[in-house]
Amino acid sequence: MQRQFLRLSLTVIFLALFSSFVMPGGSSASPLDDRESSKQAALHDAMRKLWEDHVTWTRVFIISAAGDLPDKTAATNRLLQNQVDIGNAIKPYYGDAAGNQLTALLKDHILIAADVLAAAKANDQAKLNDANSRWSANADQLAAFLGKANPKNWPEAEMRQMLHDQTRAEIAARRNL
Repeated sequence: MQRQFLRLSLTVIFLALFSSFVMPGGSSASPLDDRESSKQAALHDAMRKLWEDHVTWTRVFIISAAGDLPDKTAATNRLLQNQVDIGNAIKPYYGDAAGNQLTALLKDHILIAADVLAAAKANDQAKLNDANSRWSANADQLAAFLGKANPKNWPEAEMRQMLHDQTRAEIAARRNL
């Protein structure tokens, strides 16, 4: 029951963070015209779908990696492609460099998470401590990136707290492997 609550909580955290995606500058005092409003709604819906996919493929990866299932490589590749898709989705609004940076940070987040999972599964405390440190540093980098990109909707301090909460929750869940 506790694991189900944890999974649900993490899903809600990710969806809340990224389904609120707003174009640079956010909303203004004057209403957006119908075309801009439609573009913003389309981006919102696309980001929501990408982050739902992120949650789904993260879960598939964790199950596959924890169980050494034959689909582990396919699940890993699909999850990593999702990070590229997320980065590409922000390029029209934040530019290619920002999209590429987000992709790199998210890929690192996933690859480090894989290291956490492998170390926890192997009961290798030294590797687990190292991976947890790298994962925490990556969370700080993601928070800084998001806070700089859109400080109104993604305040850095809030993003840092949310990402560290998510990271700690995942670490706690992996200890039960």
